[in-house]
Amino acid sequence: MAQNPVIRRFGGASGGNGLPTPSVTELQGMYDSPAYTGPRPGQRYMTLDSVVQRTAAMLFVLLAAGAVTWVTVPTANYGPVLLVSALGGVGLGLYMSFTMKANAVTALLYAAFEGALLGGISHAFEQWKPGIVVEALTGTVMVAVGMLFVYKIGAIRVTPKFTRVVVGATIGAFGLMLVNLVAYLFTSDGLGLRSGGPVAILFSLVCIVIAAMNLVLDFDMVEQGIRRGADEKFAWYAAFGLTVTLVWLYLEILRLLGYLRDN
Repeated sequence: MAQNPVIRRFGGASGGNGLPTPSVTELQGMYDSPAYTGPRPGQRYMTLDSVVQRTAAMLFVLLAAGAVTWVTVPTANYGPVLLVSALGGVGLGLYMSFTMKANAVTALLYAAFEGALLGGISHAFEQWKPGIVVEALTGTVMVAVGMLFVYKIGAIRVTPKFTRVVVGATIGAFGLMLVNLVAYLFTSDGLGLRSGGPVAILFSLVCIVIAAMNLVLDFDMVEQGIRRGADEKFAWYAAFGLTVTLVWLYLEILRLLGYLRDN
């Protein structure tokens, strides 16, 4: 999975430090301009309800696609299905991340690809360790609700430094995953990050913490977007960012539970 794309891109697009100082003429023009008279006719802003509805739609499609894959796809055909869904999900995810453009078609299609991928992976884990999927889903929901709670009560404040640390940690974690894949060419265990031993358990725990912190950034991004009057179209992009983080969180919890059952 790719890192959550919303935090870094949204922060850069929302302005902030580095903007040029207005000239005297520009300041006079601002002063002489008419006062704000409300939204333009037909203009619609992103709201919390719009983000919740779109996130729910993506998760519904994801779960439905996962269930269809689980029930209808024979185990022998999982390889092609996982490959196609992974490529489709990565391709759409990168497109939406770098263009910052998401709509109902791209977001729901991405959710369908991710659902098919997770359906195959989850089925394999369930056959290996019965009951593990329900445990992973429960853990994902508990972490998500817990992070929403600590964010709403102000226990974690999203500052520029906090954002830089979380984004840096996310990039570092995925960098290690790529290096680990390359290391598999030279050793059967790679760097040991996914071998099931103590290092793998520690790495999954670290990834779960980083994914949880990304959820906090997602919540703050949604709140800031609403406060700044982001266009309603941005709600699909916000839902996409939340879905990416939740998928990563679920996969890491699923891996961790599998490791713990072997020890």
